[in-house]
Amino acid sequence: MKAVLDNILKQNSLTIHSAEVILDGRLLLHSCYGEDRRYSVYSAAKSVTSAAFSLACDDGLLSPEEPLYLHLEERYRGLCSEDFKALPFSRFLTMTAGKYPFRPQGSNWTEYILSLPTDHSDTGFNYSNIPAYLVGEAVENAVGGDLPGYLEERLFAPLGIAMPPYQKSPEGHFYGATGMELTVHELALLGQLYLQKGSFGGRRIISEKSISQATSPIADTGSGDSYGFFFRIAGDHFSMVGKWGQRCMIYPEKRLVLAYLSHQPDRSEELYSAMKQFADSIR
Repeated sequence: MKAVLDNILKQNSLTIHSAEVILDGRLLLHSCYGEDRRYSVYSAAKSVTSAAFSLACDDGLLSPEEPLYLHLEERYRGLCSEDFKALPFSRFLTMTAGKYPFRPQGSNWTEYILSLPTDHSDTGFNYSNIPAYLVGEAVENAVGGDLPGYLEERLFAPLGIAMPPYQKSPEGHFYGATGMELTVHELALLGQLYLQKGSFGGRRIISEKSISQATSPIADTGSGDSYGFFFRIAGDHFSMVGKWGQRCMIYPEKRLVLAYLSHQPDRSEELYSAMKQFADSIR
């Protein structure tokens, strides 16, 4: 299997840090072309925020159609426009809450976001880090103000993952959109959790209902795939995706998880195509 991967990468003149394949719960490949360590997974962190939201829903603290603003700190609620107040979590989770700048700015990200003249009647897919930050902030407030601790106890520890490095906003909130570091094995374990519909090691971690909601195609991205709750859905697989070639591909029918980490600022889509070719070769 490693020879097949090596050949596909060589044919396409592509490089990666590492790759891991889990088929039917069995580790088939763990291959490193550099250090076997944690790397930034960039926007794949959004899928971790999706998991936090799912856990909070399972705990009865939130729901996809509940207005997000209700879970912002009280001092910010007066800054919310009426259109913003009407937006449910689902609009933020699917990047359909309006066209935001790519990332928050300033010394208070929440105030900056709420000051933006955003047209919330725009229900098209508009990719940005801002929706994930707002979801993370709201979930953090809903669970009691310590989202990293919540994730460590409810998500990472059950998977056998030590709490990974993560980024905070200037106000001290979990960023939720990027800034997390994982090994390729840790990324693959997260994928395996979703492949197994929320169960891992004989334990229910996330409800099957919440997994299905998060990984169902809801918004058309305009790029040939769909978007769920911070997951990309394309044909026979769905993915956790970070820029420059960080991805965990989950194939439910094949019972396959393929995770890889790389540094391909200009060729991440070519790498994705090559890794789909590799996934198709696995039986």
